[in-house]
Amino acid sequence: MVQTEFQIRVRYGETDRMGYVYYGNYAQYFEVARVEALREMGVSYREMEEQGVHLPVYTYSVKFLKPAFYDDLLTIRTQIRKLEGTRIYFEFETYNGNGDKINTAEVVLVFFDPKSGRPCSPPEKFAQLILKYS
Repeated sequence: MVQTEFQIRVRYGETDRMGYVYYGNYAQYFEVARVEALREMGVSYREMEEQGVHLPVYTYSVKFLKPAFYDDLLTIRTQIRKLEGTRIYFEFETYNGNGDKINTAEVVLVFFDPKSGRPCSPPEKFAQLILKYS
């Protein structure tokens, strides 16, 4: 499947009183990594939305192994694990500057038609790209 890497530096405002990256910020990090992974494949999230297909989050889970701190340069490895029906499964691993794995996560998105309010099939172009990278 598709695997990409994205780097982000922790900003001071993303840390809590203990100096750790606040856990809620990882959802944003994973979103950016996910959008960049799709872009690297040649898929524009914006274009998909303009064509009437949205991708809301269905499930999101994280396992924290170590904290990240202000000014750490994090590397997020993103893998599209599978495309199954109306769902797409992303897995993430985050590493600090020392190469230590600090967390793992899974995000499942659903292809969704906002007009009908129902899940829908992925766009044909998208499905073909996923097959190409499988």
